[in-house]
Amino acid sequence: MLLTDPIGDMITRIRNAQLRNKSKVSTPASSIRQRVLDVLQSEGYIRGYSSIEQDGRSEFEIELKYYDGAPVIREIQRVSRPGRRVYTSADSIPRVMNGLGVSILSTPKGVMSDSDAREQNVGGEVLCQVF
Repeated sequence: MLLTDPIGDMITRIRNAQLRNKSKVSTPASSIRQRVLDVLQSEGYIRGYSSIEQDGRSEFEIELKYYDGAPVIREIQRVSRPGRRVYTSADSIPRVMNGLGVSILSTPKGVMSDSDAREQNVGGEVLCQVF
């Protein structure tokens, strides 16, 4: 199946799984998804992920994180889409919920959180925002 927005697909799978209180969700594997999952894991929004082989295809199995029965990810949304790309400079990286959330950016130095991008003084494409 050909997807035009693989990151949007992964975000929707995570959102839907949390609405159903699932502990795990799987998504097709790709390098950009892996880098986004690395940022989500380092920021503490997911427990982790593992690569599995299913029907000859490689997939990521994402372990979702809950606190007192409520999902840790309260809101996750795609910012830059294939039809409307959103770029930002290093000095105007948006803050999510006044710094409580995180923006995930694709920069020339790799996919990173907004705080890392500010620290390295680099801008890029705003992939998604998580709170």
